[in-house]
Amino acid sequence: MAKGILPEAAMERILKKAGISRVSEDAKTALREHLEARAYEICSKAAKLAEHSGRKTVMGDDVKLAVR
Repeated sequence: MAKGILPEAAMERILKKAGISRVSEDAKTALREHLEARAYEICSKAAKLAEHSGRKTVMGDDVKLAVR
């Protein structure tokens, strides 16, 4: 099983909070992989927005704009 940054226990809590009573390991892994991939996309866009603004620091507004 490949390790990611986000803990699988957190994925299980998210899935259960969404109303799922039983969660497989595959479901936790799939959710973690998807969320991490999306997070990397958002971070990359936010970094480009900060750079375009002449900053090295990524701000909350950069992340919010990147999500749109």
